[in-house]
Amino acid sequence: MASATISTPAGTGRVRAEAPAWVWALPPVTLLALVFLYPLALVVQQSFQPDTGGTSLKPYADVFASYAFREALWTTVWLAVAATVGCLVLGFLLALVIAFVPFPGAKAVSRFIDVFLSFPSFLITLALLFVYGTVGMANGAWTDVTGAAEGPFQFLTTPWGVLLAEITYFTPFVMRPLLAAFSQLDTAQLEAASSLGARASRIVRRIILPEALPALAAGGSLVLVLCLNEFGIVLFTGAKGVTTLPTLVYGKAILESDYPGACVVAVVNVLISVGLYGLYRVVSRRAGA
Repeated sequence: MASATISTPAGTGRVRAEAPAWVWALPPVTLLALVFLYPLALVVQQSFQPDTGGTSLKPYADVFASYAFREALWTTVWLAVAATVGCLVLGFLLALVIAFVPFPGAKAVSRFIDVFLSFPSFLITLALLFVYGTVGMANGAWTDVTGAAEGPFQFLTTPWGVLLAEITYFTPFVMRPLLAAFSQLDTAQLEAASSLGARASRIVRRIILPEALPALAAGGSLVLVLCLNEFGIVLFTGAKGVTTLPTLVYGKAILESDYPGACVVAVVNVLISVGLYGLYRVVSRRAGA
């Protein structure tokens, strides 16, 4: 069994203290179990305990049979997939411009992306509300000019508003690995292709895109996981009729006091997220991200 050795500096004597490796691993494992695994175990346990008492699969049967759960699952999946696709397309185009189109402030923009990643999602949603909300600047300008009672921009409280907010917030998560991949690209290939008369679209398709595919896969996998668990954007947009799995957990636990049902939805959400995170790790490892 592996052991640890502690030595004093030369000339002051030598003291050897040997202990099994599991002794040194015990404190962090214990802390992890108390902070994360124990609460998660309580959630799983509660999901098998209906309000009537005992232990059974009734909470799972009730939740899976409910229309609200199926609708929330479908909404969560299509919003996450659509947002991921939008982030991949927009992130690839913006990263291309920043990396290969010289313009003043390109480096500042690239650095701002790193800062943007630290912003909370509700901050971006609030910014969109100020611009496109019912009483936002866009609608206010429209009513001032036309004299109409209300402006035409009412999409922010719909699924499309949630989709716009998610694409706006999560696109930098795709751009960051793309910019890192572009920085490693051999510019000699681009110069040779350009000198031979290749159009920009052909250079992007034949040289840049193949090099960007691993970074796109890694960034897209991460965005998909994050979108599946996004709560703040859906809540702050106030989208009517848009219920995702995280908001369904909130509704069942806080509004309906259905704790077994909320735990069932939470367990399903965690299982989906862990599976996709495993996929993200595999893709990131292969991409070197």
